[in-house]
Amino acid sequence: MTENPASRHYSEQQAGSLTTGDQLLLPDGERTAEIQHVEFEPDDFGTPAVVLANLTGGGTLRIAAGSTVKILDPTVPVITVPDATLQDATPDAVTQLPVAAQPPAEQPQHTGDGEEAPAAPAVVVPPLPAIPPAVSGPSAEELARIPGPQGTPEAVVEAAAEAHPDAVGVLLLADKLAKGINFKSGSCLKDLSDLAHELFITLKDPDGALTVADLLNVLPFDGNPGRWASVEASLALSSFICRQDRQEERAEVYEKLLRMPENQETDPFKARMNAKVRQRSLNEPNLYDKEIFRSIDNSNHEAEREWRLLRLESLLFLRAHGGSETIGAGELQRRISNELEAVRA
Repeated sequence: MTENPASRHYSEQQAGSLTTGDQLLLPDGERTAEIQHVEFEPDDFGTPAVVLANLTGGGTLRIAAGSTVKILDPTVPVITVPDATLQDATPDAVTQLPVAAQPPAEQPQHTGDGEEAPAAPAVVVPPLPAIPPAVSGPSAEELARIPGPQGTPEAVVEAAAEAHPDAVGVLLLADKLAKGINFKSGSCLKDLSDLAHELFITLKDPDGALTVADLLNVLPFDGNPGRWASVEASLALSSFICRQDRQEERAEVYEKLLRMPENQETDPFKARMNAKVRQRSLNEPNLYDKEIFRSIDNSNHEAEREWRLLRLESLLFLRAHGGSETIGAGELQRRISNELEAVRA
């Protein structure tokens, strides 16, 4: 039996959405090969630019990430006919297969009067996307694990300041926020996040820190990376505090909220690119080693503490993601403990 070339059906897609198992049409336009593994090669700016398709049986194809390629459509059966039929047939006869060899949708339909009705057109079902739409965030039941504020946001900040009347850092932030909290203002969000961190890191008040942080934690991602950075830092801090206090279910809610922006891209190609860049940032985080060592060499303790606070924020973010491929959760816990001890000294 020989495969009928006319029976092959291909679907087009961007090279960036190729995945293991796809039957890729090779550059000669006649043969296909199964993809064994897909890798991405970034350009000088770190953006994935070239797809490296490693083929089963050996060989690698380099394809521009934005190129359109063809893969064999697995939803359409491949038709085979006896070898003798193909050898003796003319080119026109090859495409005109016997009725029995045609797909059922293409076979003539007989009416009750003995006449043949027109054949129904074949239906080609498109393949599933390489990456399915991402799952949604936490449910209403899960969100209920985050307690609501006691009073207005300004009242929450005022209560935190009253609990620590001698803490200069808290009082300065509280005075700025007492004028009114605008959740659309990036500076207000930053002040609230800083206040939560000050309560936990400097004053060792996890309950007060969570109360302030929860003012930010319930805010949705609005597409503005600047404003979201403060919410992100607050969610990572809250997750760590709850893990330390063995509030595992509440910590999971914060971690789901932290990942919400990652789940909003529905385009398979863009989702793969974003996931690749995101994983690289988790594997190679900026932990400000050079800046910290420079501050130590210059005996600038204030600058060293500020850089360590930024390092701690990066470590908390990694911890909320469960670690990365280069730093596991256990190692992160050790490093976070070391940084907390250093900045609290």
